[in-house]
Amino acid sequence: MKNFLKWFKPAGIRAIRTIAQTAVATIGTSSMTVGEVKWSLVVSSSVLAGILSLLTSIASLPEFKKEEE
Repeated sequence: MKNFLKWFKPAGIRAIRTIAQTAVATIGTSSMTVGEVKWSLVVSSSVLAGILSLLTSIASLPEFKKEEE
């Protein structure tokens, strides 16, 4: 369980950053005004990016390797 928590903290932080970056990019490219933003697109794209970030972290997570050394 300790190893999972050591892995999950940096992976979770990375996923949250990815979600935020995707949301900002999607909002910026989806419309010209705030009233025209397709929020369902923003949320679904951001959640998918977060999931993909966690899956990528399973394969390789440099932050975890640094903490082990």
